[in-house]
Amino acid sequence: MLAYDLQLFADGPGGEKTEQATPKKLRDARREGQVAKSKELGLCVGLLSAFVLMKIWIGTLGTQFMSLFSAVYNRIPEFTGLVAGDVSIWNTMYLLREVMIQILIFLLPFLGVSLIFGFLIELYQVKWRPTTKPLKPKFSKMDPLKGAKKFFSLNSLIELLKAILKIVIIWTVVYSTLKKEQGSLLILYEMPLEQAIALAGGIVIDLGIKISLVYAVLAIVDYFYQKWKFRKDMMMSKQEVKDEYKQSEGDPKIKGKIRQRMMQASQRRMMQDLPKADVVITNPTHFAVAIKYDADLYDAPYVVAKGCDHLAAKIKEVAKENRVEIVENKPLARMLYHNVEIGGVIPPELYKAVADILVFVYKLKGKI
Repeated sequence: MLAYDLQLFADGPGGEKTEQATPKKLRDARREGQVAKSKELGLCVGLLSAFVLMKIWIGTLGTQFMSLFSAVYNRIPEFTGLVAGDVSIWNTMYLLREVMIQILIFLLPFLGVSLIFGFLIELYQVKWRPTTKPLKPKFSKMDPLKGAKKFFSLNSLIELLKAILKIVIIWTVVYSTLKKEQGSLLILYEMPLEQAIALAGGIVIDLGIKISLVYAVLAIVDYFYQKWKFRKDMMMSKQEVKDEYKQSEGDPKIKGKIRQRMMQASQRRMMQDLPKADVVITNPTHFAVAIKYDADLYDAPYVVAKGCDHLAAKIKEVAKENRVEIVENKPLARMLYHNVEIGGVIPPELYKAVADILVFVYKLKGKI
């Protein structure tokens, strides 16, 4: 016979992860910045929106670039010092800086649209629940062993395959587009400047839209993959679910002991108040309910103590020791036990039945 330990075959702490993540674990993961999202989707939508806007405004954009080119070209001698015969590198750098600022102003609307759409896609994926925990430095991130494990993990391999696939897609789209437009590109230098710029700009924008659309397919696939991967990573073992329940709700054994002690304390108080009761109404063996009427406290009689079976016998025993009258009324005892809590006032529909018993008891004791 061979001795073996089944825990050696367990998948992680607590066994195989077969249970869906609990809401608490998902909330904790969210606070730590762990969410299911695809970086590719936001980048793809941002690029596509920018190129589509360029396609719409290509005429205005071309006119602006031509105006900028003419203005800069005519002022080159002035800025570079050719007019004064003093060519200065600082003047040339100043001219280039002005050109870059103007180009940035032209492109600012497209960059803004790209950022807005990219932000909206990110917001759609993760909702608006900002957290700063991912920004906090962690010593574990500097562990070279963990870094090496991540580098050679399955996730790293998938990311590498995605990067290779993106390169292949972009290269294929660029090659096929340029091959299709090679006839126009070969005569580009023979065209007037405005026509050449318009042709080159149109090719670049169409190429960007094609790359973005093809890239969108990859981004959508990656989005669903990230959702599936996140659910898989968040799965829990049965033991983890039990441990979480104990942490959030408390250990059932401890809660049971607390309830037991509270019940014992309540019964002790009940037995201490029992001698003050006017009457104990019984079933006669299964239920016992002690009633008292105090006009200064309540407008109606209230329940001092109640119990069933063994506790009912104990109530009757204490009642006899303290000379509290015991009256048998099976239906009334049952209704009082099930409908009125200890310290609670009896309901109006039972007033007459309880009043008749109290009158009977008061007559026995000579109170009336």
